[in-house]
Amino acid sequence: MVQYAHPPPPLPDFKVRLTRPDIATWLGGNPGVPGIVTRESGRPGPHVALLSLIHGNEIAGAIVLDRLLRAGLTPIRGRLSFGFINLAAFERFDPQRPTASRFLDEDLNRVWDETILDGPRHTIELDRAREVRPFIDTVDVLLDLHSMLWPSEALILSGVPAKGRALARAIGTPSLVVADHGHINGRRLIDYPRFASPDTPHVACLVEAGQHWEETTVETMLGSVAGLLRHVGVVGPDAPMPPPIGRGGARMATVTAAVTAMTSNFAFVQTYRGGDIIPRRNTLIAMDGETEIRTPHDDCLLVMPALRPSRGHTAVRLGQFEDG
Repeated sequence: MVQYAHPPPPLPDFKVRLTRPDIATWLGGNPGVPGIVTRESGRPGPHVALLSLIHGNEIAGAIVLDRLLRAGLTPIRGRLSFGFINLAAFERFDPQRPTASRFLDEDLNRVWDETILDGPRHTIELDRAREVRPFIDTVDVLLDLHSMLWPSEALILSGVPAKGRALARAIGTPSLVVADHGHINGRRLIDYPRFASPDTPHVACLVEAGQHWEETTVETMLGSVAGLLRHVGVVGPDAPMPPPIGRGGARMATVTAAVTAMTSNFAFVQTYRGGDIIPRRNTLIAMDGETEIRTPHDDCLLVMPALRPSRGHTAVRLGQFEDG
């Protein structure tokens, strides 16, 4: 048999170039939920939420929210909330083993299905989702801050609804917007019906700001937060945030296929980087056991390829740029 794919690369020795923030001041929370801090303007307006630590080892988002809280960021209308979500996993973050504390029992960003949330099962992450759910049900505009393990261009995931795409374009940083249906193994927070339904006005986006544990990722997240808050008009011109970043216009792509690793022998034919564009349709990009994975169209965008995907998990999403 011809071997098309290279063996999976060894797991790199990831460098942690960020210092785990001390968020003890914020753990008590003030709307009755540990790890959630809400600041009120006293004037009518939307409830905007900035969330971090859905995954316990993605500390860049926690650094951003800690900085903004300490700088005294307060809305001029509506409410502004800052959320530190998977506190149990974050507590176990160890820079010597930085990949080990993404979650404890299960991925907290795969449980946002009402059937699961209302069901009988219990895990650390599922119980935490239930704890924060009443708060989530009050949010009008949500920005979920994430980072990535493997090298990739930063991007915003908008989900499918037109309102998510519009918000992502308006945020402006990062400039790459990807609309997708999520993962086969569970719903993300941005897929929660409050935000994903076209029949509600509430909206959420997810920022993938760069690699974990890099200062550039923190800076991208700050730019995303600034873009969002200025767009919805909940902060004043003197808010302690970075200045607007010059925008050259968002690039919009739609995921046409999500590739799930069906075997434990999934391997790409070369070391791809997220944001790579494969020019030709039907190009071989990976082998999943004996199954060939090929691009379905020309100019195929590789969205967040996981160079060592686990069986049953997303290996890569394939995207097509929209005209104009």
